[in-house]
Amino acid sequence: MNYYGAKRTAEALNPLLQLSDLPRIVTVSSSKVMLKGKGEKLKGVLTGVTTDEKLNDLITEYLKDFKEGLHGSKGWPTFISAYTVSKVALNAYTRILANKYPDFCINSVCPGYAKTDINLNTGTITAEEGAVTPVKLALLPKGGPSGLFFVKGEPATPEP
Repeated sequence: MNYYGAKRTAEALNPLLQLSDLPRIVTVSSSKVMLKGKGEKLKGVLTGVTTDEKLNDLITEYLKDFKEGLHGSKGWPTFISAYTVSKVALNAYTRILANKYPDFCINSVCPGYAKTDINLNTGTITAEEGAVTPVKLALLPKGGPSGLFFVKGEPATPEP
């Protein structure tokens, strides 16, 4: 859902977004996937995957390895593996979209560990506090940064 759901939503809404004077896409990711030691395969997603086709091939490879129980031995992360790969893929897809649609403002954001039902309210910030950066990115002016991953309101990746 983290990757395919966001991808399908962006594809479905793209025709409407193209009609807008200020088209925006903000994907919600996690800074946890940026930690070291998550698996060698993710380096390709972070740096070398520049097309939708390459990203889909990588995800297909991961799913095959995961289903066969080989993901760990093939360099994929083993701890919260599917979550990690899906969020890194989402970040890569965000960059791919930003390159594909240079007139759009497309970014990814880690809202922080917000208190929600899904984590039994163990988060460290409120949902309202977590919403600040995604809303800020959705309201960027024309020509604002695009293709970046934001953590704590600041870009965590260099501009393309």
